[in-house]
Amino acid sequence: MRSGKRVRTLKRRFAGPRGAVKHLLAVLTAATLACGSHHHAPAPAVPQEGFAIVVINHHWLDVTVYVVHDGQRTRVGTVTATTTQEFDLSTRLLGSNRQVALIGEAVGSKEVIRTELLAVQPGQYLEWTLENALRRSSVAVY
Repeated sequence: MRSGKRVRTLKRRFAGPRGAVKHLLAVLTAATLACGSHHHAPAPAVPQEGFAIVVINHHWLDVTVYVVHDGQRTRVGTVTATTTQEFDLSTRLLGSNRQVALIGEAVGSKEVIRTELLAVQPGQYLEWTLENALRRSSVAVY
């Protein structure tokens, strides 16, 4: 009679004043969880398709990254020394002719690197690898 033994065990567990309090707490907790309102997250706004820059910094200094578009220079961010950072950018930074150049300035140094003009389409990304000597850096469009 396994089921009879189980019922007696449950009766002993909830017997007495402490058992009643435990039972009441269990019922209230279950009721609270069951009646809780379910919040639905608002539908995410459809993001405008942009482009990304992935900077792989092998330099021993932090490097501040800028995008040059339509003759205007816009600061994108800073990449910490010996780390990789991804920047998701708006298509607005591609400019009217969809060509950009990247500038990297080593923080605390006079070292500066500038890429040639790069043709970039929305949805693509640039991978810029900065070496210890910035003049040996490379860039690719994917």
